[in-house]
Amino acid sequence: MHVKPAVSALHRALASGRRFLESRTGSPRAMDVLTAVGCFALMALDLPGLASADNSLNGPLAAVVLAAGCLGLLVRRRSPWVSYLTALLFIGWLHELTLIQFALYSVGRYRGRRAGILATLGYVAFALVVFSVPGWPEPRADTLSSFLSLVVPIGVLASAVGIAAYRHDLVRELAARRAETAVLQAVEQERTSVARDVHDFVGRELTLLTVRSEVLSMRARETAYAKDFEELADTARRAHLVLNEIIVQRGERAATPGVEGLAELAEESGRAGSPVRLALDPGVHGLSPLRQAAVYRVVQECLTNAAKHARGETIDVTISADGPQLRIAVSNGLPERGPSRAPVSAGSGTASMSERVRSLGGTLAARRTEGSYEVVATLPKG
Repeated sequence: MHVKPAVSALHRALASGRRFLESRTGSPRAMDVLTAVGCFALMALDLPGLASADNSLNGPLAAVVLAAGCLGLLVRRRSPWVSYLTALLFIGWLHELTLIQFALYSVGRYRGRRAGILATLGYVAFALVVFSVPGWPEPRADTLSSFLSLVVPIGVLASAVGIAAYRHDLVRELAARRAETAVLQAVEQERTSVARDVHDFVGRELTLLTVRSEVLSMRARETAYAKDFEELADTARRAHLVLNEIIVQRGERAATPGVEGLAELAEESGRAGSPVRLALDPGVHGLSPLRQAAVYRVVQECLTNAAKHARGETIDVTISADGPQLRIAVSNGLPERGPSRAPVSAGSGTASMSERVRSLGGTLAARRTEGSYEVVATLPKG
């Protein structure tokens, strides 16, 4: 009776342990420790040779020296020159070439191309001098042959890989910054669009209010309410002027369509190969223009995303206005195989949708299941 709970608890413990190891091994500090341990393991393979041929160190003492040299790799991100100088010492004293590979990679990876090239040239020159002095275990001819066939390629390759990784990091960081900038620009553009919609819709109402107040003021000119109507008209005019001053005009733009434009969006999506099933609550037509514009923008972006990532799948669009909340739900099936080529996308559409909905006091959530993708936005009706 207690087998299933025990098995479930074991599974949870194993999953927690796996997540802990993944989080730890993925950290920079853990990677540095693994690098130092790996370097020591490779150098430990040559402990018998170090004890018998290259120098007078015995096995245990040589292991301690190699471990001390590998400690410099723990600070390879902040101070890669520490492990580099230690590696040069190991070349001159122990004739050990393993540590220099890790050191040159670290210099190229964390200090860039110029530092990597200088470190490589310094290594080659130092190794040439060391291998040319008397007392090297092998004959001079064999030493020069080993130098040209092994020592130089080792340093150049390790440094080149480090420099390539450094450039890859720069490209990835640049791409991340560009994506962040694109999202910020999209959010700013959406805010501007919302502001323009506010200007268009509220400005129209203020204009009607101003005209109506002036008409009533003229009709009540000989009554006791004449002054009140004049003040009301002046207030409406000032409010309209303030609205124009706050919202700076940024070029001409067509007003955002309302729910009446959803049918055309659905037809366009169907012609593009993604049919749309549109379920529209009749009460949606009574929403304010700003909320209708939000509905249009959310549905438009969802249809665009579906066309990019799930072309050919049927899209269900449901807009309900029951109760105090307006709910927009757009879902589509996911194809068994993704598109052969990655769709062109700035990755800022979802941020624009979220900003539009959030500006009206609503929320937006997107979730992916095994067979479908759904976006749900809710916002107050009033």
